[in-house]
Amino acid sequence: MGNGFAYAIIVGWPLLAIYWYSTKNIQAATIFTILGGFMLLPVKTEIDLPMVPAMGKHTIPVIAALIGCFFVKKQTISYINELGNIKYLVVLLIISPFITAALNGDSLIMGAHYIKGLTYYDGLSAGINKFLLITPFFIGRQFFKTYQHQLLMFKLLVVAGLLYSIPMLFEVRMSPQLHSWFYNYFPHSFGQQKRFGGFRPVVFMGHGLLVSFFAAIVVLSATALWKNKVKIRNFSPPMVSYYLLAVLVLCKSIASLAYGAFAFMLVKNIKPALQHKIAVAMVCLALFYPFMSILKIFPHQAIMTVANSISAERAESLQFRFDNEDILLEHGRERFFFGWGGWGRNRVYDDETGRDISVTDGRWIITFGVSGLAGFIAEFGLLAIVVFRAKKAAKYLKVESEKNLLAAHAVMVGLIMIDQLPNASLAPWLWLLVGVLLGRSEMIISKTKEQYVLSQ
Repeated sequence: MGNGFAYAIIVGWPLLAIYWYSTKNIQAATIFTILGGFMLLPVKTEIDLPMVPAMGKHTIPVIAALIGCFFVKKQTISYINELGNIKYLVVLLIISPFITAALNGDSLIMGAHYIKGLTYYDGLSAGINKFLLITPFFIGRQFFKTYQHQLLMFKLLVVAGLLYSIPMLFEVRMSPQLHSWFYNYFPHSFGQQKRFGGFRPVVFMGHGLLVSFFAAIVVLSATALWKNKVKIRNFSPPMVSYYLLAVLVLCKSIASLAYGAFAFMLVKNIKPALQHKIAVAMVCLALFYPFMSILKIFPHQAIMTVANSISAERAESLQFRFDNEDILLEHGRERFFFGWGGWGRNRVYDDETGRDISVTDGRWIITFGVSGLAGFIAEFGLLAIVVFRAKKAAKYLKVESEKNLLAAHAVMVGLIMIDQLPNASLAPWLWLLVGVLLGRSEMIISKTKEQYVLSQ
């Protein structure tokens, strides 16, 4: 539990959102509210009232954005209208928790450990949480339609990265202390933030891995602005990109550094058409990884060999993740289609002692274990289809700067999906970025169709 300030900032966040929605356009206010909440709100401190989801870091910004859209901007959010076939994935995502609850009414007993069966109330709670998690996706789709909206998103990501780099660099030098200083507790294992003789920054995001992935997204955004020769105030675009890349290096996360370096080279040097193809390839890898793991055809051993050549310590960590994936996957296959549900039912326990012997790192294995194949298809399919839609839209663009930004955005979503294999970084701010790409792509396709009709 946090201190009084932690609860005060949670309660006060909707008031800040109301101010932003009153004084800024809906696009900037939404990014401030949702991304700002992820950057600043305390981790795991929640206000838990009956019959509503716990209100904390991942829910309060979304609720605040809804308040801003509904009551300040007088805009309703469209969840199903004009979604086409995507609506089936949305419906599956929302209703699958109810089916999971209905199929998991049995209690589990492992040694001295007891987990109660699920009720329809659990299904309702999980459904509401899923609804809140993906609401930024629909806000992004509805209100970010033009190139200028998309460009604003990239600019604000870079500005956020530049501002956040100050506390990040402080913690690299002084160790992760800010969350403890402001909120009176450290949100995770302090030992996990020690890397290569120093520290990874945590700031207010909860873990060094989340900070480093944020930094990778910011590097990609800065590189896209550089390619389009867009400045942040009077700063040179190359200088901003190289500075943020250096900050990413200091985050000391090999995976995120690989993402950032890959995105830097790809966005800066590769043509947009090929970037879209690479983004689609990343999406396909993320979609088919579970099936390849089940069939034991994914080259885990080859990856281990490469990891060993880089760092024996990192290779050991990777092997630990693969081993846990194996036992969790075996457990998940017992309730293959709709999963085990929440309350730790998706985890693996020692039959005699009841001790939890599993570690859930990747978002994909968490989703598969909790919600089964149906939940995985709904969640990852919703992410994937956006990249396919962007590739289709790219064919209709004529202006080079618009092509560049759309391609960089598709690569961004591809990286978001790839990161869900080893990590669980999928938060509301990332759903917002995905929704913005869908909104922009739909607008491009819609305008092209209108022009075709008018020309007939």
